Amino acid sequence: MQSHWSEYAEKALDYGVMGTLILMSFVALWLFIERLMYYKTIKFEDFDSKELLELDLGNNVSTIATIGSNAPYVGLLGTVLGIMITFYTLGDVGSVDSKKIMMGLALALKATAMGLVVAIPSIVFYNILLRKMEKIITYYEADAIKKRG
Repeated sequence: MQSHWSEYAEKALDYGVMGTLILMSFVALWLFIERLMYYKTIKFEDFDSKELLELDLGNNVSTIATIGSNAPYVGLLGTVLGIMITFYTLGDVGSVDSKKIMMGLALALKATAMGLVVAIPSIVFYNILLRKMEKIITYYEADAIKKRG
């Protein structure tokens, strides 16, 4: 019965943590592409002030930053859970097999690796979008000065 629990826990770890990380990566990529496409359609005459433009440009950018900053923690949670499952399984068996320990730890560490694989591109996406926002705002200000002068 206890070994059945560990099998269930391993599947929950794989589908829960890894599924969450995969979902986070798709959301970050989707929002990044959506923002890039939106930035290409910006018309300065649609905005009465720089502040309104900044608000519109920043939609969903913080979500990408949140994904980038939290993905490593989700991966770490998966690693900790994987190590706990490994120790629990070894305690249930009663004999220590170094091969089982190493396999369990390696499988647990894949969650941390996946968390980093999600976090690194998300932070890159965030920084690219921030730079594009800065450029658009600078062009908006230059356009406003040109219209006044």
